[in-house]
Amino acid sequence: MSQPTRKVALSFLAHPDDAEFLCAGTLLRLKKAGWELHIATATGGDCGSMTETRWAISARRTEEAATAARRVGASYHCLGENDGLVVYDKPTLQKCYDLFRRIAPTLVFAHAPKEYMMDHEMASLLARAASFLYGAPNCSEFPVVEGSQVPHLYYCDPLEAKDPLGNAVEPTTYVDISEQVEEKAEMLACHVSQRQWLLDHHGIDEYLNAMRRHARMRGEQIGVAAAEAFVQHRGHSYPQDDILKALFA
Repeated sequence: MSQPTRKVALSFLAHPDDAEFLCAGTLLRLKKAGWELHIATATGGDCGSMTETRWAISARRTEEAATAARRVGASYHCLGENDGLVVYDKPTLQKCYDLFRRIAPTLVFAHAPKEYMMDHEMASLLARAASFLYGAPNCSEFPVVEGSQVPHLYYCDPLEAKDPLGNAVEPTTYVDISEQVEEKAEMLACHVSQRQWLLDHHGIDEYLNAMRRHARMRGEQIGVAAAEAFVQHRGHSYPQDDILKALFA
């Protein structure tokens, strides 16, 4: 297995609380294994309310995200884009290159390339682009951190484990989070505003239960109580070994 010279993991997803739903259990295990953790979102979640202004809800949601990140010992970052307006363009790419350059991750979690909403798909493309290029000296004005390299890149499970056409997603990698699932739930519970938003907008009041159900479903597939599932990106120049499987088999 190729050993990264830096043990730095970055979750780069679209919105506050995406990491807590999709990869927080694995982040908890990485922290225990001695990794430096970062949680980043493209937006501050400014459309995540039926009653508050975009500025009020963004301030609240980014604080909730920072609180959740502190529970796992992670640093929180936000690009400052707006909900529904995450795009793959030059200014946003530059923000991503600069973020990745400063963090220099060797392990990245991103949204699945095909997802139920376009913010997720655009954030996936941004993460892929930045993971590939951030170490190139001329892509950012920030200095290159020693040990910068094309990282292991994993796509998180979409909600309901299916693509936009209803096809089941077949993971390449499972991580047993049976011992982490309740701490993951505590991280998700930090996003107080979103329980009410989901109740108002989607008509469901299952913020924590939906996460637990998904973790239980993936866990049953490998014979454990709870798991998170991923698809590894193995394109040219990316590491070909499955570092998560090696760490947590």
